[in-house]
Amino acid sequence: MSRRLEHLRGHRRFAALATALVATLAALLPAAPAAADTKQPQWAGTWATAQHASYDPGTSEVTVRIPVRVSAGGSSVRIRLTNAFTTEPVTIGHATVGRGAGGSAVAKPYELRFGGKDEVRIAAGEQAVSDAVRIPVPARGDLVVSLYFPGRLTHISQHWMGLQTVYWTPDGGGDHASDADGDAFTRTDSAFPFLTGVDVQGANAAGSVVALGDSITDGAASTSNANRRWPDYLAGRLSACSTTAGVLNEGISGNRITAGVDGNPSAMDRLERDVLSQPGARTVILFEGVNDLSWGGATGDQVIDGMKEIGRRVHARGLRLIGATVVPYRGWGDWWTEAKEADRQKVNTFVRDSGGAFDGYADFDEAVRDPDDPTRYGAAFDSGDHLHPNDTGMKAFADAVDLAGLRVARDCPSARVRLTPYRPTLQAGGDGTEITSTVTNTGTGTVTQVSTRLDLPDGWSAEPAGSTRTRSLSPGDSATLTWTVTPAADAAWGTHEIGVRTSFLQDGRTRRDSDSVDATVTPAPSGVRAPYLTTATTTEEARYAQNGDQFAIWAGGQDLSGWKDEKAAVYLADAAPPSGTVSARIVGQTGRGPSAKAGIAVANDLTAPAAGGYAVLTMSAQFGLEFLTDSDGDGKLDTWAGGGSSYHPAWLKLVRDGTAYTAYASSDGAAWQQVATATVPSASGTGDAGMVASAVNLNYPGQTTTALFDSFSTHE
Repeated sequence: MSRRLEHLRGHRRFAALATALVATLAALLPAAPAAADTKQPQWAGTWATAQHASYDPGTSEVTVRIPVRVSAGGSSVRIRLTNAFTTEPVTIGHATVGRGAGGSAVAKPYELRFGGKDEVRIAAGEQAVSDAVRIPVPARGDLVVSLYFPGRLTHISQHWMGLQTVYWTPDGGGDHASDADGDAFTRTDSAFPFLTGVDVQGANAAGSVVALGDSITDGAASTSNANRRWPDYLAGRLSACSTTAGVLNEGISGNRITAGVDGNPSAMDRLERDVLSQPGARTVILFEGVNDLSWGGATGDQVIDGMKEIGRRVHARGLRLIGATVVPYRGWGDWWTEAKEADRQKVNTFVRDSGGAFDGYADFDEAVRDPDDPTRYGAAFDSGDHLHPNDTGMKAFADAVDLAGLRVARDCPSARVRLTPYRPTLQAGGDGTEITSTVTNTGTGTVTQVSTRLDLPDGWSAEPAGSTRTRSLSPGDSATLTWTVTPAADAAWGTHEIGVRTSFLQDGRTRRDSDSVDATVTPAPSGVRAPYLTTATTTEEARYAQNGDQFAIWAGGQDLSGWKDEKAAVYLADAAPPSGTVSARIVGQTGRGPSAKAGIAVANDLTAPAAGGYAVLTMSAQFGLEFLTDSDGDGKLDTWAGGGSSYHPAWLKLVRDGTAYTAYASSDGAAWQQVATATVPSASGTGDAGMVASAVNLNYPGQTTTALFDSFSTHE
């Protein structure tokens, strides 16, 4: 969606090759007409992504392992590979597919062949489709595709925003496509290389729904590795129907209806390749227009004309087209204006009453807008950038789709259950937090014997404020129930899933629905346990908490630098050896001061820094890393190194070798960045080591910061 993603570094797109690709796809994968007497397609797409760029990886003899979450299940699988956006052929020397076993592991890799051969050479701009392999795959199951590239890999054709960890062997790693374990896959990224589709047959999928969109459909701002894009949630809803359908995500960040750029063809230009040629395509959901209207320079009339043209082409192929309204975006950069808002409203009026251009519509605008200011997202659905929804907003989009209107699934559950608030906060040791479950009958008939229950982490409790059973719900009616949820006394601080399930009778059959929210457990001040100690030099009262290996510090303080040494610390006395390592992971930091700091500290005596050996390594709230040391033994931090961007969680490490201190930081605990090395002449013998925090509130009087750590260690 972001304009800066229009142009991807080192990527070129050649129009002649794209034309050849379109022709190849049309020949290989004709879309099934949607007439009522059409038999179920032999193959149905169950996963897809839109390839849109390529680059030179500068590597040889490597294997890639690509995890995918399918939508519809089946008894046989095939994959589709593309070599678009390049002038060079690519050779796949060996390919496998299997059920995922977590991370880069595969339960049992099955050999894939192409026309009966293990190896396939794909010309520039062309596609290859594998032979079928029999693998029972459940709906919403995880598959892993492995591809080995012999020799020099000159380029990678990719989909950039995968939001999924993809695993690679190191350069020269060789063929590991048949490995069950993932030990050989030591490199990762998040782009989908070459793989453009996975198809299934032999189950109850009545074709596929294709989601044509931009970065919102692509999943921008949703949780990585969690499959929480709105098409994923839609696939979950469809999987509960007696006759289901695949859901294919053809979103590209920055995509527009009215215009395209190199590496990002317009929705109209890529319609044949990414939509109409998809195996078993029956229905298309068009969710585009916000890029055109916000930064793309298009008018409402131009967007509407583009939608009409897409409608004509989709209908000419016998497919249904569902339009989605354009979401609000006021507050996203400086793109919003009153005139552009008028254009957005004009487009949405057309989508809701298109005169036949659409066969139905999903009101995504209504699903997430703020009722008090419809030009903006509601706070519960906003990721924070005021354009892309969070996971809850993604779910709201999927809920706004009328399953019956898709005409691909039959006998879907009529009742839906949802939990609110969408991200509840519970305090460890608190009195409980109210969470509400709401069951709504979205169908056309009455459902009866409605029963609801919560699924909680071990040791948690929930007390309902009323009966968990409802005798019946007429169409459009809802039943709400408030629960008081209390976490276990020793619940880890952080995110925990709370689930809800409902069962009901629909046409004499028991049907079910479920939902979940991510609840955050926060610490309450409670002190620390031996052998840990605390010390503070702030005027504001410092507070502390410990929960196993987790620690929390509430601290004020004007600064933690040469002129002021105001901090709060949790530490271990005599724990920093003359030669050894002190490390910690800071999970998060709250408070409004942008310079607030939290990290690790060592000194001969942390309660008296003037005793020498004083050094601090912190991550600031907004200004990156800060490595400060005392060069002359007066207890003042008078040397500095660091900078860069701030990130959390952050792994911090101080390595001491006598009087030499070297600071390191990492965003994942695996790849470490050296910050700097400094000499602290006053360091002697074994010293204290601990975790520190300072609000740096000189310009924010009275402000405090809360720093959360979930690991701390020292060793020689």
